[in-house]
Amino acid sequence: MIYSMTAFARAEQSFDRGSVQWELRSVNQRYLEAQFRVPESLRDLEPQLRERLRNRLKRGKVDATLKYELPQSTGQLALNRPLLLQLLAAIEQIKRDAPEASHMSPLDLLRWPGMLSEERDDLETARAIVLSTFDDALDALLAHRAREGAELAELIDGKFAALLDIVEEVRQLTQGLAAEQQAKMQARIGELQVNVDPGRLEQEVALLAQRADVAEELDRLLVHVQEGRHLLSKPGPHGRQLDFLMQELNREANTLGSKSVLAQTAQRAIDLKVTIEQIREQVQNIE
Repeated sequence: MIYSMTAFARAEQSFDRGSVQWELRSVNQRYLEAQFRVPESLRDLEPQLRERLRNRLKRGKVDATLKYELPQSTGQLALNRPLLLQLLAAIEQIKRDAPEASHMSPLDLLRWPGMLSEERDDLETARAIVLSTFDDALDALLAHRAREGAELAELIDGKFAALLDIVEEVRQLTQGLAAEQQAKMQARIGELQVNVDPGRLEQEVALLAQRADVAEELDRLLVHVQEGRHLLSKPGPHGRQLDFLMQELNREANTLGSKSVLAQTAQRAIDLKVTIEQIREQVQNIE
């Protein structure tokens, strides 16, 4: 399956006195690059988020934005009773060992670190929701990329079919070209009424035929197009391979244009280059 690198997705989830919303945007990029915008209180989750992203995507620049509302405080103070009991037991032990030691007041006990805390929803549960919602957004992003990828694959395959038509047309135009050039040269010699060594004439005709022979270029164009269509039918990513094929196709089209001796083949070489460039522009969007 072919995936596009351009997509957008959003996923959100609410819970008691809080909510999570992820927005993911991806665009073209030679490699995978991710930028996360998350609150500082959740910055430690970024390595996990990046790992999840790398496991699903291979290329593209991804912007991930988290909109997060922390669970609201209930405003009630909670007493750390286990800590209080430990502290009281320690005080009783001190009284036995050092009766002259001063006593702690209830206010002193309340000031002890960790003795009082505000009741708050389970933050670990909230962090788990942040991760699961990110997975949902990532699923939606991949679905979007898959839909666009299918459309790109269909469009590119149609362009490949157009290339095959042009290659076949040029092949038909160039068949018998050597014999035609030989006949033209002999007719020209006859018009000039000069004597030419038959061996030399044969060499000149062979040289012209060699310069104008584009069979190899047409064969290579055919092979590259077939390889491109094969890649479109296989699981990806294939963006880099297709981009390389575009370079090879363009090189063969340039050679075909330089060797063209007919106006029709020269025009068809230009049509080839235009179609290849159209494919290349679309290939830039493929993962």
